[in-house]
Amino acid sequence: MQQVTWQQFEQIELRVGTILKAEDFPEARRSSYKLEIDLGEFGIKKSSAQITHLYKPEELVGRQVLCVINFPPKQIANFFSEVLTCGFYLPTGEVVLAQPERKVPNGSRLA
Repeated sequence: MQQVTWQQFEQIELRVGTILKAEDFPEARRSSYKLEIDLGEFGIKKSSAQITHLYKPEELVGRQVLCVINFPPKQIANFFSEVLTCGFYLPTGEVVLAQPERKVPNGSRLA
């Protein structure tokens, strides 16, 4: 495992946002959803997330998630993912979303 300095870690903007919209993304190579996430003062951002095995689109709306907001946009098929929606891989490959334990203001930074 490569170590990073505290200064390097501080450069990553890990923020919480609320999913406003979730829809299927059939153009993606791997099964994914297109998400719109309200990140408070940082605006509404789009994200592609490979979370279709454990979540249905209607279950995602209103859920808060942890996002990296300062990566450059990444083009996936015909879509630009503006933030990385964070999660944890299970041994079977499914992704469990990283979420705050209770509701916090959108845009809040991970402490």
